[in-house]
This record gives sequence, structure tokens and C-alpha cells, in this order.
Amino acid sequence: MDKQFNTRSMIFTLYGDYVRHYGSVIWIGSLIKLLKEFGHNEQSVRAAISRMSKQGWVKSEKRGNKSYYSLTEQGKARMEEASKRIYKSESPKWDGNWRILVYNIPENKRRLRDELRKELVWSGFGNLSNSCWITPNPLEEQIHRMVDKYGIRDYVTYFSASYEGMSHPKTLVDKCWDLNEVNEKYSQFIKEYSEKYYIDQNLIQKGEVSDGTCFVKCASLVHQYRKFLFIDPNLPEELLPDRWLGNSAATLFNDYHDLLQPRATRFFENVFE
Repeated sequence: MDKQFNTRSMIFTLYGDYVRHYGSVIWIGSLIKLLKEFGHNEQSVRAAISRMSKQGWVKSEKRGNKSYYSLTEQGKARMEEASKRIYKSESPKWDGNWRILVYNIPENKRRLRDELRKELVWSGFGNLSNSCWITPNPLEEQIHRMVDKYGIRDYVTYFSASYEGMSHPKTLVDKCWDLNEVNEKYSQFIKEYSEKYYIDQNLIQKGEVSDGTCFVKCASLVHQYRKFLFIDPNLPEELLPDRWLGNSAATLFNDYHDLLQPRATRFFENVFE
């Protein structure tokens, strides 16, 4: 049992790593049973899924007297994007251009502005100056989805441009992101999880770990690693600092995930409906 994880956040992890591969829909009873493994009770699961439904990530459907929850189009797109970034094996290729998003959202829509900021950070944008955000990655699709979701087409201007100075592009990166702090977090992740990986590798080889334990360990691993989506802007190699630890962390994550996945999936399939 592991209650250090927020219920809603854990549900996102389960949808992203399991449910979306099984038709993107799950019976609430199965979800409750799966989350019980992490110490979450029925009440907190129902409250969290209801909140996710209000936010447009999932939708509910009654079949007889059972409630099923499936990902909406918005939910599927978010899971797809998150999965691409979580299971990536290398940094994205760069075409040398920067994408610039500028918004001018009125004061009476302040809450909307806060939501938009969170979304931009999640997508990997960096704040260059007040209301001006940049990224070297081609995120046009995400931007159009975001603009439509919040209905802010009238307030947003979007450019693709080349950087003409006044200094090195890496100086621009330093203004927008604290990559040293991200690197430090990668260092902590590697230290903690390489130790766990070797212990579990040994136990699994001896057949001393149950499927349920592998499920909890695997979902917890994804859950912890997923946090990097909120702080690592996924920059191209040319813009990363020397001795960047992101790639080593990704290799460790993928190896550990591959180790736990078969037994974890078996457990999930036994509970899933």
C-alpha cells in the first residue's frame, strides 16, 4: 500500500499505462480495486474520477447498473502526448527555429490565464517575458488543441521564427528554464531507482515478487517519472547543458519498466473489466 500518490494523478497514470491499451474504458469497480493497492479508498476514487469528468478528461456511461469511464478525445490526445514523451529514447531533432506564443488575456479572465500557463509549462514552453512563451519544438498541434479547448483564439498570437541574437541560443534557454535544477532531480531519480532496479531484478529472477507487487512498483515508477513532464521541456540535444542526465534517467526508467511490465500487466488483466 502506498498512499503518497494523489488519487487523481494515479488515475491518470493507470489510464496512460494500461487502460488506453484496452479500449480506453474501464468499469469503476475495477478502478477502485486497482487503486486500493495504493491505499486509496472508494470514496476518494469516485471523487477524483468525477472531477476528471468535469474537467473533460473522461466521460461516464451506464451499462445496466454499472458505471464505465472512458477517455474523451481530449483525454486520449493528452495520454498520447504524455506517452510519447515518457517512453522516448532520445532528444527531439531541431529544425533551428523557435516557436513563440504571445497572449493578451483580459484581467476578468485571470483564471483562464493561470490554466493556460500550466498547460504551456506542461507542453515544454518556457517563459521568456511577461505573456511571451517560447519552445524550439514544433508544437503547433498542441497549441491549436489548447486554443480550442479554452476558446482563446482572439487573444493568442503564434509565430515560428529564427533567433538572430544578441547571444548564444543556450543563453536564451537559461533565461527560460532552470535546467540545473532539472538535472539535479534526474540525479536523485537515478540514485534512488538504480538501487531499487537491482534489488527487484534479483528478486524477480528468484521468483520472489508477486504480480500485485510488480503492478504497484511499475505504476509507482511511471508515476514518479511522469513528474519530469512538468519540469523537463524536452529540448533538442544542441540546447542541453553538458553532462545532461535526462538520457541516463530515460534508459534506467525503460529498463526498470520492461522488468516489471509483464507481471504488472498480468495483475491488471485479472482485475480489469
